[in-house]
Amino acid sequence: MRPPPSRVTPRPRRGLTAPVSRTEPGRAEGCDLQPVAVEPPIALSYATSTVPRGCVSSSSLRTGREVHVLSVEWSKASSSPLKVSVVPRAGDCTRSVVLILVCSRCSATITSPCPDLLVRTDARLDTGVTSAMAVSISEGPLLAWARDAYGGITSYSELRDPRWVQLRLGEDPASPLDCIPQEHFNATLHLETEVFFHGMKGCSRGDTQSTRAAHIIRLQPEPSFPITEVNLILSCPEGAMSNQILILQSWANITWSLSVNNCHIQFLVSGSYKIAPISSQLLPGELLPDSERGLVAKAFEKNYSVIASYSTIPASTRVSLEIQDHGEAPWVVPVTPTAPSPTMYSLPHVLLLMLQPWKCTDETMEIVIARSHLEPIKDVVNITLRDISCQAEKNATHFMLRTPLSHCGTSLEGWEHAKNELILNLAKGAVLRSVRVAFQCKIPRELFLRLFPTAAFEAPQTELEVNKEAFVQASMRWEDHPADLQLKECWLAAQGWPCCRAPPSTRGRKVWRFRFTYVVPEGGRVPFSAMLKCKAGLQNNTIFEKVLEVTVKDGWRLSNNRGLGLAAVLGITFGAFLIGALLTAGLWYIYSHTRPISKLQPVSSRAPASESSSTNHSIGSTQSTPCSTSSMA
Repeated sequence: MRPPPSRVTPRPRRGLTAPVSRTEPGRAEGCDLQPVAVEPPIALSYATSTVPRGCVSSSSLRTGREVHVLSVEWSKASSSPLKVSVVPRAGDCTRSVVLILVCSRCSATITSPCPDLLVRTDARLDTGVTSAMAVSISEGPLLAWARDAYGGITSYSELRDPRWVQLRLGEDPASPLDCIPQEHFNATLHLETEVFFHGMKGCSRGDTQSTRAAHIIRLQPEPSFPITEVNLILSCPEGAMSNQILILQSWANITWSLSVNNCHIQFLVSGSYKIAPISSQLLPGELLPDSERGLVAKAFEKNYSVIASYSTIPASTRVSLEIQDHGEAPWVVPVTPTAPSPTMYSLPHVLLLMLQPWKCTDETMEIVIARSHLEPIKDVVNITLRDISCQAEKNATHFMLRTPLSHCGTSLEGWEHAKNELILNLAKGAVLRSVRVAFQCKIPRELFLRLFPTAAFEAPQTELEVNKEAFVQASMRWEDHPADLQLKECWLAAQGWPCCRAPPSTRGRKVWRFRFTYVVPEGGRVPFSAMLKCKAGLQNNTIFEKVLEVTVKDGWRLSNNRGLGLAAVLGITFGAFLIGALLTAGLWYIYSHTRPISKLQPVSSRAPASESSSTNHSIGSTQSTPCSTSSMA
């Protein structure tokens, strides 16, 4: 460990604000800080309880459970799983807890000592199970869905780039009646998180090739969150170079507690600091500038001509800094010109990768893009896939495209992903240009059910007709041990009786097809809807279950199954009588005005007797079972 650099100013007394260093800002010329475009040289994270948006409410007090909602957004994909810890206050787990975690395209590990924890999430859990949520990830619909489903919301927190989250249970009766999100929300009472910082900048002076690099962290004061000590954990890779310096700038009465792991680095610190576990002795720091240009000039003054990273973070009691290993001499940062503003031909990449309008099932790829989302691009004539014959349908509000995974140039990658390209054709006057955006969508590992009206298994529907044959297809993709996968059973939840028996499975992608007829027992009532449920499983007892909600139609009775009311019967009877009377009068009028007078005959006053007849109707009864099934190859 190298000693601190020279030029140390005596430490100011506690409670006093030290004057700032008068480093000449002109020394920073030739080094304009720009966002780091290449692989960041450090991984920086900090603990905080302030979330971008959040709220609390007392609406869950009248229910039997606490409901906490976490909505996670990412600036870049995270390679490590998000760790979520649910901690009860004073070990009290008497109330049930619902955790709603919206964290698309991420994996998560959730731990809690409370046994009655219900997790609803679209993240992949460490068990390999994903509980898909049929709600929008946007704030308004998400909160509305949570209120409708559970009766109230205890807390809502929006998180950006979290490393871990600790959620503390408990409700405050003094909270507002409704959870109305607020910007820059202080969630100290129920949440603490450590978030990654991705806004670091860097530069180098002129065309220097020096490997003497500086890392600068500037701590912003927060009046509502006064702190006096910051714990910083610093880690370096094996064999890291020693020609680096870490500059820590804050207000003067801060004590930095530095935990150093495998690092040979110099320090330049405002306030005071100690280095653990070497010594607990406080070392005096140096007065540092409180501006960006002043800190860059201070690094140049110490003969560090490369600013490998410059980061400004909120006030925090815990900061973690990991210097990355990117090979030899990683700090040579070329001067980066100011990035041009996005053009109409780069915006499609940004928008589509943000919207991710694609979705895959076991058989299809579906793309739905709202026209309103494409307004920044303008002049979108049409949208196709890699195979330009696969063109999206369009209406006044959306572009829509649905295709089998085997069509339109889609390539499959190890049963996990389907890859293709969206091609946007843009018209600028008489010039037509195309923008290609490559994408991939994940093929879910789940059981799919579809109901068809014919044995052709085309045009799936969700309507089941009584006494009419229906055709079911159950399918899923499974690559690990395909021979182990079997369709266990299927049944109609409306009656609770097993209805469907499947043929033996085949290797590779699993597809089971079978037919059945839904028969209502004599005297039974036709339900409005039913649930077709199927289960598939492995030999290791892993079970996949799928539910398909269908509407039930009775071909002989109206769908409401209640018959005609008295008013309808009287109306129909009167209408039939009136039509018959008018028709009879019309025929008599035609007959009386067209026949010859000489052929008129007197009408007998007595009608001849006629034989009475009767018609015997036979009523047949059929003994039936609720469902009859047969399998198909």
